[in-house]
Amino acid sequence: MSCLECHARHTPLQPRWLFVPDRDSVAGFVQLLTSRRVKIQMVDRNLLREFHIPDEVLDAEFRQAMGEAGVSDEDSDDLEVYYNMAPMAFDPGKIVPGRVIRIEGDDVLVDVGYKSEGVVSLDEWNDQPVKPRPGDEIEVLLEDFEDEFGLVLLSKRKADRIREWEKIINTHAEGDVVKGNVVRKIKGGLLVNIGVNVFLPASQVDIRRPPDIGLYIDREIECVILKIDEARRNIVVSRRKLIEEQREKLKRDLLDQLVEGDTRKGIVKNIADFGAFVDLGGIDGLLHITDMSWGRISHPTDMVKIDDEIQVKVLNIDRDREKIALGLKQLTASPWDGVEAKYPVGERVTGEVVNVMTYGAFVKLEDGIEGLVHISEMSWTKRINHPTELVQIGDEVEVVVLGINKDKQEISLGMKQTQPNPWDNVTEKYPEGAQVKGTVRNLTNYGAFIELEEGVDGLLHVSDMSWTRKISHANEMLKKGTEIECRVLSVDEDRKRIALGLKQLSEDPWENDIPSRYQIDSIVKGTVTKITNFGVFVELESELEGLLHVSELADHKVENPESLVNVGEELEVRVLRVDIGDRKIGLSRKLDIVSASVESVGDGEGARVALVKEPLKGGIGGSTGGLLISIPEAAEGDAAADATLGSEGVTEDAVLEDEVVGDETAAGDAATEDTPADEVSVDATGDESEDK
Repeated sequence: MSCLECHARHTPLQPRWLFVPDRDSVAGFVQLLTSRRVKIQMVDRNLLREFHIPDEVLDAEFRQAMGEAGVSDEDSDDLEVYYNMAPMAFDPGKIVPGRVIRIEGDDVLVDVGYKSEGVVSLDEWNDQPVKPRPGDEIEVLLEDFEDEFGLVLLSKRKADRIREWEKIINTHAEGDVVKGNVVRKIKGGLLVNIGVNVFLPASQVDIRRPPDIGLYIDREIECVILKIDEARRNIVVSRRKLIEEQREKLKRDLLDQLVEGDTRKGIVKNIADFGAFVDLGGIDGLLHITDMSWGRISHPTDMVKIDDEIQVKVLNIDRDREKIALGLKQLTASPWDGVEAKYPVGERVTGEVVNVMTYGAFVKLEDGIEGLVHISEMSWTKRINHPTELVQIGDEVEVVVLGINKDKQEISLGMKQTQPNPWDNVTEKYPEGAQVKGTVRNLTNYGAFIELEEGVDGLLHVSDMSWTRKISHANEMLKKGTEIECRVLSVDEDRKRIALGLKQLSEDPWENDIPSRYQIDSIVKGTVTKITNFGVFVELESELEGLLHVSELADHKVENPESLVNVGEELEVRVLRVDIGDRKIGLSRKLDIVSASVESVGDGEGARVALVKEPLKGGIGGSTGGLLISIPEAAEGDAAADATLGSEGVTEDAVLEDEVVGDETAAGDAATEDTPADEVSVDATGDESEDK
């Protein structure tokens, strides 16, 4: 047997490229092939001619072999078919027809007309209702030639997808509407099968992106094709665009039909903290949280859920901005109707605290009706920094209706009105002039607040703490928590104010005591407490000071008082004047000069001690002595005005007038050039007044 015969016997039913080694074996080889009915699809006649076999001989040999094999003359006429059949092209990535030969384990062997069988995984029929059987004609994708086992790698699934893709491309274009089932969720969106798997981005799933797009899995949806990429075999679809196009038409029709006050059914599409969006069938309306219930709700989900079908009332339509305001509570009667009759002003009612703010607490009287108890209306006596000091959410409280504003749907409530007001009849309890006891509650720079009873305070001003002492802050005399006695000076029941006095418990020493002990021209001793550019303050006794003006320090002009006296130094001074009205004492170190006679200015409490204008006279007493200074006749006029005693003494015309001690005296004015008396005002406590 020739090698050609051997090759044919060991290659059953497999078309091959034939190799003919010699002329003598041609007849036997042809006879063998024809006897086995082998279809020589890939025999090239030119290849046989390479062996220099004449065509006549070759044809004769084939006919003879076919005749011996039982092939009829009619079939032998088709001999050219065997010679001239073009060889099939096998390229990776190409779809080729095939026939199932057999199934071995998890592999399906398929004959595609190549020299080796092809292999398809049996798993590719998992999603098929019918499993493969030998003899089935199928289409497969040629993935690769001969693997390590000499088999051709094929794929039926990929071939089916390519055919499906080609079908979609041939029947659809961008902008077409397609239906498909959502297969699964992938990164960035969903996979939808419309014959082939296409991509639906998450942003294109709905008009408002749902919180979980996975809810659409296994649902049939309609989409519009946005983009087809044939090179990459990719299609992007959009459900949102389709809905928007449909809703746009419905929106125009709906806006033409809607009227404020209409009642419509809608579906809740989205929920936010401030309300819910309701689809009315082409356009969304906003159902605000305040229009969901007459009562208080914390979140829209307390009333509605997504996909709920609800009935709402159209409250407002903005056709230009295409916005609609909806209401749910407006479908029922308002609890504010007849609220004045249900809750008249002054009536006591019971309610529940539903909210607490820094400025007060909201009390629910019934569903849909709440009132505000302002922080100032919570207690007569307690000083409240925050309402939570008295009430908490959920507390049941008794309140009094103070006022109703039906238009704004507001009710003012009060808690303290349920308790007695400690300021009622306070005038009778604390009449003017009465001596009372109280506790120092607070200290300020202008006075002290004295608690007379719980909720009733009086103000003790710093000016009413001492007759003689200058006080800049209340803590100089009082301590917080100390119990003291005071006198009631005035009561203002309407403004809830009581004025108290501490010094009024004792007699005013300036009325009799001080004038009697510090008479004009009397010599007293004191200690220097303060030195200023206009004089020296001398403490005569505890809490009593007098002013020693710079003009009274010496007989000559003094530029700097500190050159003559020092703080803490004890001095002997003469009382120049005592001003009862302004409570000031004027002093002098000129002990040998006798002041003018004294007379009282005014009468009663306003009386003031002043000096009568008289020329200062010499001598040791009496009224007959001569003038200390004689004015020459030639010096009258301008010269007389400049006459002085010594170099800087008191002028001849210097007199003491009705002025306060702190003001510059007339004598001081004449003796001092650079410190005018009317620019300095000092009281007996030693502090300069504001006009300095």
